[in-house]
Amino acid sequence: MTEIVPYAISHRYSYGLSSMNHLIYLRTFLDAYRAGSLTRAAQRLGITQPAASAHIAALETMLGKPLFVRQARGVAPTPAAEDLARSVAAHLDGIEATMGAAQARSYRLSGTVHIVGPVEYLSLRIAPRLAPLTSEGLRLRIQTGDRARIYAALDEGHADLAVTASPPEGKAHGFAELGRERLLPVAAPGLAERAKARSVTADFLCGLPCIAYGETLPLVREFFERIFDKTPDMQAVATAPDLRLLLEMAKAGAGWTMLPDYLCADAVTAGQLAVLSTPGGIPENTLYLAWNKPALRHPRVVYVRDFLLRDTDRRA
Repeated sequence: MTEIVPYAISHRYSYGLSSMNHLIYLRTFLDAYRAGSLTRAAQRLGITQPAASAHIAALETMLGKPLFVRQARGVAPTPAAEDLARSVAAHLDGIEATMGAAQARSYRLSGTVHIVGPVEYLSLRIAPRLAPLTSEGLRLRIQTGDRARIYAALDEGHADLAVTASPPEGKAHGFAELGRERLLPVAAPGLAERAKARSVTADFLCGLPCIAYGETLPLVREFFERIFDKTPDMQAVATAPDLRLLLEMAKAGAGWTMLPDYLCADAVTAGQLAVLSTPGGIPENTLYLAWNKPALRHPRVVYVRDFLLRDTDRRA
């Protein structure tokens, strides 16, 4: 059974709030609120867990209300905490982002920035852009993975920035549009010839060998739903959790597949692949750069984020 106990009551000392401490205590509260854990908040802030508890106790003393429900694993916010978070989050995030950007412009950068995302987009679109940053004193640690691994790295604080094909949910992350990709149905010329003399329908594509990212036909399934308003009734002849492998298999004639334009453009230009003509438009995916909001207190993270978003300005 969970118990609502103000941290101020559970400590021997009372804590007065001076104006100098407001931001510190509120930042600890917001990190704990977003992480669902005082321990994790303390780790992100570089303070001890008892110090984090003391900050929460000070706020509870001032408000006269408990802010968290203690649970077996972590803490859950009370209605008072929800109200406080809504009132202060945007202001604190704005202050930290502004200070981080100012420091990034004023000081020589150093330290490590951790980035995670899909290997294909990182290798072709992000890594070349990041290369100049290493000469400015920054160290980069790049991880790759699928959606689950990308969000796990963000949620657990192992990544500062992430490239993702979906906007993050929840209250711990900010995000901005990074770019867009057109998804193309492609096949080797020999296989594509079979589609030239007829209308490319859902049934026709289901009758061709298909190669996909996974057994549930990611990208292929989304393409069918958008263009044909139905799910594909077929099984892939081959799957591989790396779009670069699908590219090479398609070029070799193993089957048709869905690939982002940035990945297959050279092969199409060279005549190694052909784009299948289908009804409707070409589907587009939006790619996002997401970040841990607490990471923005580090000027290097703000600098890399803004460097990657230099051509966009849609932030949330």
